Amino acid sequence: MTPRSKSVFHALDRGLLCCASLLVPEMQRAEWRLEWESELWHARRSNGSSGEVSWRTEREIADFCFGAFQDAACLRCLCWRNRRRFALLHGSAAQCLFWLTGLLLVSYLFSILLPGVRAELDFSSAQMRPGSILILERGANGSVPTMAIDQVRIWERGRRRYFDGFAFYRVAAESVGFGAHAAGTWRIAEASSNLFAVAGWSQHYLAADQEPRREMQRLVLSELMWRNKFGANPDIVGTVLLVGSQPARVVGIAPGDAWRLPGNSDAWLLTPDSEISSSGRGYVVAHLTRRGRAEMWGGLVDIAFYDARRSEHDFLGKAFQEQTPGPANIYWFGVLLALLALPAIASVSLAEYSFSSHKPSRTLRAVRLGFLGLKVLLIMSIAWFSSVDLAYWHSPVSSPSGAYIQLVTCFAVFLFGMRWTLLDQRQRCPVCLRRVTNPAQVGLASRTFLAWNGTELICASGHTLLHIPGLPTSWFSTQRWLYLDTSWDFLFAGSGVK
Repeated sequence: MTPRSKSVFHALDRGLLCCASLLVPEMQRAEWRLEWESELWHARRSNGSSGEVSWRTEREIADFCFGAFQDAACLRCLCWRNRRRFALLHGSAAQCLFWLTGLLLVSYLFSILLPGVRAELDFSSAQMRPGSILILERGANGSVPTMAIDQVRIWERGRRRYFDGFAFYRVAAESVGFGAHAAGTWRIAEASSNLFAVAGWSQHYLAADQEPRREMQRLVLSELMWRNKFGANPDIVGTVLLVGSQPARVVGIAPGDAWRLPGNSDAWLLTPDSEISSSGRGYVVAHLTRRGRAEMWGGLVDIAFYDARRSEHDFLGKAFQEQTPGPANIYWFGVLLALLALPAIASVSLAEYSFSSHKPSRTLRAVRLGFLGLKVLLIMSIAWFSSVDLAYWHSPVSSPSGAYIQLVTCFAVFLFGMRWTLLDQRQRCPVCLRRVTNPAQVGLASRTFLAWNGTELICASGHTLLHIPGLPTSWFSTQRWLYLDTSWDFLFAGSGVK
Protein backbone atom coordinates (compact mmCIF):
# COMPACT_ATOMS: atom_id res chain seq x y z
CA MET A 1 0.00 0.00 0.00
CA THR A 2 1.46 3.36 -1.05
CA PRO A 3 2.00 6.28 1.38
CA ARG A 4 -0.57 8.33 -0.54
CA SER A 5 -3.26 5.66 -0.10
CA LYS A 6 -2.39 5.48 3.60
CA SER A 7 -3.02 9.19 3.96
CA VAL A 8 -6.38 8.85 2.23
CA PHE A 9 -7.46 6.06 4.61
CA HIS A 10 -6.24 8.07 7.60
CA ALA A 11 -8.35 11.04 6.52
CA LEU A 12 -11.41 8.85 5.97
CA ASP A 13 -11.07 7.26 9.42
CA ARG A 14 -10.80 10.65 11.11
CA GLY A 15 -13.77 11.88 9.13
CA LEU A 16 -15.87 8.92 10.32
CA LEU A 17 -14.94 9.63 13.94
CA CYS A 18 -15.82 13.30 13.44
CA CYS A 19 -19.25 12.37 12.09
CA ALA A 20 -19.82 9.93 14.98
CA SER A 21 -18.96 12.64 17.50
CA LEU A 22 -21.81 14.79 16.13
CA LEU A 23 -24.27 12.21 17.47
CA VAL A 24 -22.89 12.56 21.01
CA PRO A 25 -24.54 15.15 23.33
CA GLU A 26 -22.76 18.47 23.05
CA MET A 27 -21.40 18.51 26.60
CA GLN A 28 -19.60 15.17 26.09
CA ARG A 29 -18.71 15.54 22.40
CA ALA A 30 -15.10 16.73 22.75
CA GLU A 31 -14.25 14.14 25.40
CA TRP A 32 -15.58 11.21 23.36
CA ARG A 33 -13.87 12.43 20.17
CA LEU A 34 -10.50 12.57 21.93
CA GLU A 35 -11.11 9.10 23.34
CA TRP A 36 -11.88 7.63 19.92
CA GLU A 37 -8.87 9.33 18.29
CA SER A 38 -6.55 7.99 20.96
CA GLU A 39 -7.91 4.48 20.44
CA LEU A 40 -7.50 4.93 16.67
CA TRP A 41 -3.85 5.95 17.15
CA HIS A 42 -3.26 2.94 19.37
CA ALA A 43 -4.89 0.60 16.83
CA ARG A 44 -2.71 1.94 13.98
CA ARG A 45 0.45 1.76 16.06
CA SER A 46 -0.17 -1.84 17.16
CA ASN A 47 -1.03 -3.00 13.60
CA GLY A 48 1.60 -0.94 11.74
CA SER A 49 4.74 -1.70 13.74
CA SER A 50 6.27 -3.60 10.81
CA GLY A 51 5.92 -0.63 8.43
CA GLU A 52 3.48 -2.51 6.20
CA VAL A 53 -0.26 -1.85 6.48
CA SER A 54 -2.43 -4.36 4.64
CA TRP A 55 -5.94 -4.06 3.29
CA ARG A 56 -7.07 -6.40 6.06
CA THR A 57 -5.69 -4.05 8.69
CA GLU A 58 -7.44 -1.06 7.14
CA ARG A 59 -10.72 -2.98 7.07
CA GLU A 60 -10.44 -3.77 10.79
CA ILE A 61 -9.69 -0.13 11.56
CA ALA A 62 -12.70 0.93 9.47
CA ASP A 63 -14.88 -1.48 11.46
CA PHE A 64 -13.65 0.23 14.63
CA CYS A 65 -14.61 3.63 13.23
CA PHE A 66 -18.10 2.40 12.31
CA GLY A 67 -18.39 0.99 15.83
CA ALA A 68 -18.07 4.55 17.10
CA PHE A 69 -21.48 5.26 15.57
CA GLN A 70 -22.98 2.47 17.69
CA ASP A 71 -21.35 3.92 20.81
CA ALA A 72 -22.74 7.36 19.99
CA ALA A 73 -26.25 5.98 19.39
CA CYS A 74 -26.21 4.07 22.69
CA LEU A 75 -24.96 7.15 24.53
CA ARG A 76 -27.66 9.33 22.99
CA CYS A 77 -30.37 6.78 23.90
CA LEU A 78 -29.08 6.51 27.47
CA CYS A 79 -29.08 10.28 27.92
CA TRP A 80 -32.61 10.50 26.56
CA ARG A 81 -33.82 7.79 28.93
CA ASN A 82 -32.22 9.44 31.93
CA ARG A 83 -33.69 12.81 30.97
CA ARG A 84 -37.15 11.28 30.49
CA ARG A 85 -36.95 9.35 33.75
CA PHE A 86 -35.89 12.46 35.59
CA ALA A 87 -38.69 14.51 34.05
CA LEU A 88 -41.47 11.98 34.74
CA LEU A 89 -40.38 10.27 37.94
CA HIS A 90 -37.86 12.47 39.68
CA GLY A 91 -39.77 15.73 39.55
CA SER A 92 -41.12 17.85 42.31
CA ALA A 93 -44.36 17.34 44.23
CA ALA A 94 -46.04 20.02 42.12
CA GLN A 95 -45.11 18.16 38.93
CA CYS A 96 -46.56 14.92 40.32
CA LEU A 97 -49.82 16.62 41.22
CA PHE A 98 -49.90 18.29 37.81
CA TRP A 99 -49.83 14.95 35.97
CA LEU A 100 -52.44 13.40 38.26
CA THR A 101 -54.71 16.43 37.84
CA GLY A 102 -54.29 16.17 34.07
CA LEU A 103 -55.39 12.51 34.10
CA LEU A 104 -58.37 13.45 36.26
CA LEU A 105 -59.43 16.23 33.88
CA VAL A 106 -59.19 13.91 30.86
CA SER A 107 -61.37 11.24 32.50
CA TYR A 108 -63.82 13.93 33.65
CA LEU A 109 -64.11 15.36 30.14
CA PHE A 110 -64.89 11.90 28.78
CA SER A 111 -67.65 11.57 31.38
CA ILE A 112 -69.15 14.84 30.17
CA LEU A 113 -68.82 14.15 26.44
CA LEU A 114 -69.92 10.49 26.30
CA PRO A 115 -73.75 10.29 26.06
CA GLY A 116 -73.97 6.84 27.64
CA VAL A 117 -72.02 7.95 30.71
CA ARG A 118 -74.15 11.07 31.12
CA ALA A 119 -77.33 9.03 30.83
CA GLU A 120 -76.14 6.53 33.44
CA LEU A 121 -75.14 9.21 35.94
CA ASP A 122 -78.38 11.13 35.41
CA PHE A 123 -80.45 7.96 35.76
CA SER A 124 -78.61 6.74 38.88
CA SER A 125 -79.18 10.12 40.53
CA ALA A 126 -82.95 9.70 39.92
CA GLN A 127 -83.60 6.29 41.47
CA MET A 128 -86.92 4.54 41.69
CA ARG A 129 -89.24 6.12 44.19
CA PRO A 130 -88.75 4.82 47.72
CA GLY A 131 -91.00 1.94 48.72
CA SER A 132 -91.08 -0.02 45.43
CA ILE A 133 -90.65 -3.67 46.38
CA LEU A 134 -90.88 -7.17 44.94
CA ILE A 135 -93.08 -9.49 47.02
CA LEU A 136 -91.86 -13.08 47.41
CA GLU A 137 -93.05 -16.10 49.34
CA ARG A 138 -90.99 -16.70 52.45
CA GLY A 139 -87.99 -18.89 51.58
CA ALA A 140 -88.66 -18.75 47.82
CA ASN A 141 -86.03 -17.96 45.21
CA GLY A 142 -86.66 -14.54 43.70
CA SER A 143 -85.93 -15.82 40.17
CA VAL A 144 -88.74 -18.41 40.30
CA PRO A 145 -92.35 -17.18 39.87
CA THR A 146 -94.48 -18.26 42.85
CA MET A 147 -97.20 -15.60 43.17
CA ALA A 148 -100.76 -15.86 41.82
CA ILE A 149 -102.92 -13.09 40.36
CA ASP A 150 -105.73 -14.10 42.72
CA GLN A 151 -103.55 -13.08 45.68
CA VAL A 152 -103.10 -9.62 44.17
CA ARG A 153 -106.86 -9.25 43.70
CA ILE A 154 -107.47 -10.11 47.36
CA TRP A 155 -104.92 -7.51 48.50
CA GLU A 156 -106.44 -4.87 46.26
CA ARG A 157 -109.92 -5.46 47.71
CA GLY A 158 -108.75 -5.30 51.31
CA ARG A 159 -107.87 -2.36 53.50
CA ARG A 160 -104.38 -1.25 52.61
CA ARG A 161 -102.63 0.64 55.37
CA TYR A 162 -99.17 -0.41 54.23
CA PHE A 163 -99.60 -0.53 50.42
CA ASP A 164 -100.98 1.91 47.88
CA GLY A 165 -100.49 -0.12 44.71
CA PHE A 166 -100.02 -3.67 43.40
CA ALA A 167 -99.00 -4.98 39.96
CA PHE A 168 -98.65 -8.50 38.60
CA TYR A 169 -96.75 -9.88 35.63
CA ARG A 170 -96.04 -13.33 34.17
CA VAL A 171 -93.33 -14.15 31.61
CA ALA A 172 -93.83 -16.56 28.71
CA ALA A 173 -92.23 -17.17 25.32
CA GLU A 174 -94.24 -15.74 22.42
CA SER A 175 -93.60 -15.40 18.72
CA VAL A 176 -93.39 -11.79 17.55
CA GLY A 177 -93.93 -10.55 14.01
CA PHE A 178 -93.18 -7.14 12.51
CA GLY A 179 -95.28 -6.51 9.41
CA ALA A 180 -94.66 -9.36 6.99
CA HIS A 181 -91.44 -10.42 8.76
CA ALA A 182 -91.08 -12.61 11.83
CA ALA A 183 -89.01 -10.96 14.57
CA GLY A 184 -88.45 -14.25 16.40
CA THR A 185 -89.49 -15.64 19.76
CA TRP A 186 -89.41 -13.15 22.61
CA ARG A 187 -89.92 -13.43 26.34
CA ILE A 188 -93.14 -11.45 26.75
CA ALA A 189 -94.34 -10.37 30.20
CA GLU A 190 -98.13 -10.19 30.48
CA ALA A 191 -98.33 -7.41 33.04
CA SER A 192 -100.82 -5.24 34.89
CA SER A 193 -101.43 -1.96 33.14
CA ASN A 194 -100.17 -0.06 36.20
CA LEU A 195 -96.84 -1.95 36.46
CA PHE A 196 -94.62 0.97 35.50
CA ALA A 197 -96.52 3.39 37.71
CA VAL A 198 -96.19 1.09 40.73
CA ALA A 199 -92.49 0.48 40.04
CA GLY A 200 -91.99 4.23 40.00
CA TRP A 201 -90.31 4.69 36.64
CA SER A 202 -90.46 8.17 35.16
CA GLN A 203 -93.21 8.71 32.65
CA HIS A 204 -90.89 10.32 30.10
CA TYR A 205 -89.68 6.83 29.21
CA LEU A 206 -93.17 6.05 27.97
CA ALA A 207 -94.95 7.62 25.04
CA ALA A 208 -98.08 8.84 26.81
CA ASP A 209 -99.24 10.72 23.73
CA GLN A 210 -99.32 7.54 21.66
CA GLU A 211 -102.54 6.02 22.96
CA PRO A 212 -103.62 2.85 21.14
CA ARG A 213 -107.17 1.99 20.25
CA ARG A 214 -109.09 0.29 23.03
CA GLU A 215 -109.39 -3.00 21.17
CA MET A 216 -105.59 -3.22 20.78
CA GLN A 217 -103.18 -4.19 23.54
CA ARG A 218 -100.25 -1.99 24.57
CA LEU A 219 -96.65 -3.19 24.28
CA VAL A 220 -93.60 -1.68 26.00
CA LEU A 221 -90.21 -2.73 24.59
CA SER A 222 -87.15 -3.27 26.73
CA GLU A 223 -84.28 -0.91 26.02
CA LEU A 224 -82.01 -3.80 25.03
CA MET A 225 -84.50 -5.18 22.49
CA TRP A 226 -85.19 -1.66 21.20
CA ARG A 227 -81.50 -1.18 20.47
CA ASN A 228 -80.76 -4.67 19.08
CA LYS A 229 -83.88 -5.24 16.96
CA PHE A 230 -84.83 -1.71 15.94
CA GLY A 231 -81.53 0.16 16.04
CA ALA A 232 -82.72 2.54 18.80
CA ASN A 233 -85.18 4.10 16.33
CA PRO A 234 -87.60 6.38 18.24
CA ASP A 235 -90.14 6.11 15.41
CA ILE A 236 -90.89 2.53 16.46
CA VAL A 237 -93.36 3.98 19.00
CA GLY A 238 -96.82 3.60 17.50
CA THR A 239 -95.88 0.63 15.33
CA VAL A 240 -98.11 -2.46 15.50
CA LEU A 241 -96.42 -5.80 16.24
CA LEU A 242 -98.02 -9.23 16.17
CA VAL A 243 -97.54 -10.91 19.57
CA GLY A 244 -98.65 -14.50 19.23
CA SER A 245 -101.90 -14.14 17.32
CA GLN A 246 -102.88 -10.74 18.73
CA PRO A 247 -101.80 -7.32 17.44
CA ALA A 248 -100.20 -4.94 19.92
CA ARG A 249 -99.14 -1.35 19.49
CA VAL A 250 -95.76 -0.19 20.81
CA VAL A 251 -96.45 2.63 23.26
CA GLY A 252 -92.96 3.22 24.65
CA ILE A 253 -89.54 1.99 25.71
CA ALA A 254 -89.00 0.69 29.22
CA PRO A 255 -86.32 2.43 31.30
CA GLY A 256 -82.98 0.71 31.65
CA ASP A 257 -83.71 -0.04 35.30
CA ALA A 258 -86.50 -2.42 34.26
CA TRP A 259 -83.95 -5.23 33.87
CA ARG A 260 -83.98 -5.48 37.68
CA LEU A 261 -87.37 -7.16 37.43
CA PRO A 262 -86.87 -10.95 37.52
CA GLY A 263 -87.81 -12.89 34.43
CA ASN A 264 -85.55 -11.17 31.85
CA SER A 265 -88.42 -9.85 29.76
CA ASP A 266 -87.90 -8.57 26.23
CA ALA A 267 -91.20 -6.66 26.26
CA TRP A 268 -94.19 -6.02 28.51
CA LEU A 269 -97.74 -6.53 27.31
CA LEU A 270 -99.86 -4.22 29.48
CA THR A 271 -103.27 -5.70 30.35
CA PRO A 272 -105.94 -4.81 32.95
CA ASP A 273 -105.87 -7.13 35.97
CA SER A 274 -109.38 -8.36 35.22
CA GLU A 275 -108.25 -9.73 31.86
CA ILE A 276 -105.18 -11.62 33.16
CA SER A 277 -105.77 -15.35 33.39
CA SER A 278 -105.67 -16.95 36.85
CA SER A 279 -103.68 -19.91 35.58
CA GLY A 280 -99.95 -19.82 36.06
CA ARG A 281 -97.62 -18.14 38.51
CA GLY A 282 -95.83 -14.83 38.22
CA TYR A 283 -94.29 -11.95 40.15
CA VAL A 284 -95.85 -9.20 42.26
CA VAL A 285 -94.55 -5.62 42.44
CA ALA A 286 -95.95 -3.33 45.13
CA HIS A 287 -95.43 0.13 46.53
CA LEU A 288 -95.38 0.81 50.27
CA THR A 289 -97.03 3.75 51.95
CA ARG A 290 -95.08 5.91 54.37
CA ARG A 291 -96.27 3.71 57.21
CA GLY A 292 -95.17 0.61 55.32
CA ARG A 293 -91.73 2.06 54.60
CA ALA A 294 -91.30 2.65 58.34
CA GLU A 295 -91.49 -1.14 58.82
CA MET A 296 -88.58 -1.82 56.43
CA TRP A 297 -85.19 -2.81 57.77
CA GLY A 298 -82.17 -3.24 55.55
CA GLY A 299 -84.28 -3.10 52.38
CA LEU A 300 -86.56 -5.94 53.58
CA VAL A 301 -90.03 -6.00 55.09
CA ASP A 302 -92.09 -8.88 56.52
CA ILE A 303 -95.64 -9.26 55.17
CA ALA A 304 -98.23 -11.37 57.00
CA PHE A 305 -101.58 -12.26 55.37
CA TYR A 306 -104.57 -14.06 56.82
CA ASP A 307 -106.97 -15.85 54.48
CA ALA A 308 -110.67 -16.57 54.99
CA ARG A 309 -109.80 -19.54 57.22
CA ARG A 310 -107.65 -17.29 59.43
CA SER A 311 -104.56 -19.15 58.29
CA GLU A 312 -101.40 -17.02 58.28
CA HIS A 313 -99.25 -16.77 55.16
CA ASP A 314 -95.82 -15.15 55.33
CA PHE A 315 -94.35 -13.12 52.49
CA LEU A 316 -91.19 -11.08 52.13
CA GLY A 317 -90.86 -7.69 50.43
CA LYS A 318 -87.49 -6.83 48.91
CA ALA A 319 -86.59 -3.33 47.75
CA PHE A 320 -85.33 -3.00 44.18
CA GLN A 321 -82.37 -0.92 45.33
CA GLU A 322 -81.12 -3.92 47.30
CA GLN A 323 -81.03 -6.18 44.24
CA THR A 324 -78.52 -4.27 42.15
CA PRO A 325 -76.48 -1.33 43.47
CA GLY A 326 -75.94 1.85 41.51
CA PRO A 327 -72.62 3.14 40.15
CA ALA A 328 -71.71 4.86 43.44
CA ASN A 329 -72.22 1.68 45.48
CA ILE A 330 -70.27 -0.38 42.95
CA TYR A 331 -67.44 2.16 43.11
CA TRP A 332 -67.14 2.04 46.90
CA PHE A 333 -67.28 -1.75 46.85
CA GLY A 334 -64.42 -1.82 44.30
CA VAL A 335 -62.40 0.61 46.43
CA LEU A 336 -62.90 -1.59 49.50
CA LEU A 337 -61.79 -4.70 47.61
CA ALA A 338 -58.70 -2.85 46.33
CA LEU A 339 -57.76 -1.75 49.85
CA LEU A 340 -58.06 -5.33 51.09
CA ALA A 341 -55.90 -6.62 48.22
CA LEU A 342 -53.29 -3.84 48.44
CA PRO A 343 -51.03 -5.56 51.06
CA ALA A 344 -50.66 -8.53 48.69
CA ILE A 345 -48.89 -6.51 45.98
CA ALA A 346 -47.21 -3.66 47.87
CA SER A 347 -45.88 -2.80 51.30
CA VAL A 348 -48.23 -0.40 53.02
CA SER A 349 -45.63 0.67 55.58
CA LEU A 350 -44.11 4.14 55.34
CA ALA A 351 -41.88 3.58 58.38
CA GLU A 352 -38.57 5.44 58.38
CA TYR A 353 -35.52 5.29 60.61
CA SER A 354 -32.75 7.80 61.03
CA PHE A 355 -29.43 7.90 62.84
CA SER A 356 -29.44 11.70 62.83
CA SER A 357 -31.19 14.28 64.95
CA HIS A 358 -31.79 16.52 61.91
CA LYS A 359 -35.35 15.39 61.32
CA PRO A 360 -37.98 17.61 59.68
CA SER A 361 -40.32 19.64 61.83
CA ARG A 362 -43.91 18.72 62.56
CA THR A 363 -45.04 21.19 59.92
CA LEU A 364 -43.01 19.43 57.22
CA ARG A 365 -44.35 16.07 58.39
CA ALA A 366 -47.91 17.41 58.13
CA VAL A 367 -47.17 18.70 54.61
CA ARG A 368 -45.83 15.28 53.65
CA LEU A 369 -48.97 13.53 54.95
CA GLY A 370 -51.13 16.12 53.21
CA PHE A 371 -49.30 15.44 49.94
CA LEU A 372 -49.97 11.72 50.36
CA GLY A 373 -53.63 12.34 51.13
CA LEU A 374 -54.02 14.59 48.08
CA LYS A 375 -52.53 11.90 45.84
CA VAL A 376 -54.94 9.32 47.27
CA LEU A 377 -57.92 11.64 46.63
CA LEU A 378 -56.81 12.22 43.03
CA ILE A 379 -56.36 8.47 42.46
CA MET A 380 -59.84 7.84 43.89
CA SER A 381 -61.34 10.47 41.58
CA ILE A 382 -59.52 9.04 38.57
CA ALA A 383 -60.77 5.55 39.46
CA TRP A 384 -64.37 6.85 39.65
CA PHE A 385 -64.45 8.68 36.33
CA SER A 386 -62.38 6.14 34.39
CA SER A 387 -64.51 3.22 35.64
CA VAL A 388 -67.82 4.81 34.63
CA ASP A 389 -66.29 5.93 31.31
CA LEU A 390 -65.23 2.40 30.37
CA ALA A 391 -68.38 0.77 31.76
CA TYR A 392 -71.15 2.89 30.27
CA TRP A 393 -69.84 4.63 27.16
CA HIS A 394 -71.53 2.00 24.94
CA SER A 395 -73.79 0.09 27.37
CA PRO A 396 -77.52 0.65 27.94
CA VAL A 397 -78.51 2.49 31.07
CA SER A 398 -78.11 0.33 34.21
CA SER A 399 -77.00 -2.72 32.23
CA PRO A 400 -75.57 -5.71 34.19
CA SER A 401 -72.50 -5.88 31.95
CA GLY A 402 -71.75 -2.23 32.67
CA ALA A 403 -71.90 -2.89 36.41
CA TYR A 404 -69.37 -5.72 36.12
CA ILE A 405 -67.05 -3.66 33.91
CA GLN A 406 -67.20 -0.77 36.37
CA LEU A 407 -66.36 -3.02 39.31
CA VAL A 408 -63.35 -4.61 37.59
CA THR A 409 -62.07 -1.29 36.23
CA CYS A 410 -62.46 0.53 39.53
CA PHE A 411 -60.72 -2.29 41.40
CA ALA A 412 -57.76 -2.40 38.98
CA VAL A 413 -57.28 1.37 38.65
CA PHE A 414 -57.46 2.06 42.38
CA LEU A 415 -55.35 -0.97 43.34
CA PHE A 416 -52.44 -0.22 41.03
CA GLY A 417 -52.88 3.52 41.55
CA MET A 418 -52.45 3.04 45.30
CA ARG A 419 -49.46 0.78 44.69
CA TRP A 420 -47.81 3.55 42.65
CA THR A 421 -48.75 6.13 45.30
CA LEU A 422 -47.03 4.18 48.08
CA LEU A 423 -43.92 3.47 46.00
CA ASP A 424 -43.73 7.12 44.97
CA GLN A 425 -44.17 8.33 48.56
CA ARG A 426 -41.41 6.07 49.89
CA GLN A 427 -38.91 7.55 47.42
CA ARG A 428 -39.64 11.21 48.09
CA CYS A 429 -37.45 13.27 50.36
CA PRO A 430 -39.36 13.98 53.60
CA VAL A 431 -38.05 17.57 53.56
CA CYS A 432 -38.59 18.85 49.99
CA LEU A 433 -40.83 16.05 48.61
CA ARG A 434 -38.63 15.58 45.53
CA ARG A 435 -37.84 12.05 44.43
CA VAL A 436 -34.36 10.91 45.39
CA THR A 437 -32.01 10.21 42.47
CA ASN A 438 -28.57 8.85 41.53
CA PRO A 439 -28.89 5.26 42.79
CA ALA A 440 -25.59 3.66 43.82
CA GLN A 441 -24.92 0.08 44.87
CA VAL A 442 -23.20 -0.11 48.25
CA GLY A 443 -21.60 -3.17 49.84
CA LEU A 444 -21.34 -6.79 48.73
CA ALA A 445 -24.14 -9.32 48.66
CA SER A 446 -21.82 -11.94 50.19
CA ARG A 447 -21.44 -9.75 53.31
CA THR A 448 -25.15 -9.17 53.92
CA PHE A 449 -25.05 -10.56 57.47
CA LEU A 450 -21.78 -8.80 58.37
CA ALA A 451 -22.26 -5.37 56.84
CA TRP A 452 -24.96 -3.37 55.12
CA ASN A 453 -25.44 -3.75 51.38
CA GLY A 454 -28.10 -2.35 49.11
CA THR A 455 -28.98 0.76 47.14
CA GLU A 456 -28.29 4.30 48.25
CA LEU A 457 -30.12 7.28 46.74
CA ILE A 458 -29.57 10.95 47.47
CA CYS A 459 -31.78 14.02 47.50
CA ALA A 460 -30.62 16.41 44.78
CA SER A 461 -31.10 19.32 47.21
CA GLY A 462 -28.87 17.71 49.84
CA HIS A 463 -31.47 17.00 52.52
CA THR A 464 -31.40 13.22 52.89
CA LEU A 465 -29.91 9.88 51.90
CA LEU A 466 -32.19 6.88 51.34
CA HIS A 467 -30.82 3.43 52.15
CA ILE A 468 -32.75 0.48 50.69
CA PRO A 469 -31.48 -2.98 51.73
CA GLY A 470 -30.71 -5.38 48.91
CA LEU A 471 -31.77 -8.33 51.08
CA PRO A 472 -34.01 -7.53 54.07
CA THR A 473 -32.64 -8.92 57.33
CA SER A 474 -33.79 -8.90 60.94
CA TRP A 475 -31.66 -5.83 61.67
CA PHE A 476 -32.27 -3.99 58.39
CA SER A 477 -35.65 -4.94 56.93
CA THR A 478 -37.04 -1.59 55.72
CA GLN A 479 -35.66 1.48 54.05
CA ARG A 480 -34.00 4.15 56.16
CA TRP A 481 -33.75 7.90 55.74
CA LEU A 482 -30.54 9.57 56.85
CA TYR A 483 -31.04 13.30 57.36
CA LEU A 484 -27.93 15.27 56.40
CA ASP A 485 -26.57 18.04 58.62
CA THR A 486 -24.72 21.22 57.69
CA SER A 487 -21.43 19.39 57.20
CA TRP A 488 -22.73 18.21 53.80
CA ASP A 489 -23.38 21.73 52.50
CA PHE A 490 -20.17 21.97 50.49
CA LEU A 491 -21.28 19.07 48.24
CA PHE A 492 -24.48 20.88 47.25
CA ALA A 493 -23.15 24.42 47.03
CA GLY A 494 -24.04 24.60 43.33
CA SER A 495 -27.64 23.46 43.75
CA GLY A 496 -28.78 26.69 45.37
CA VAL A 497 -31.09 24.78 47.76
CA LYS A 498 -30.29 23.09 51.05
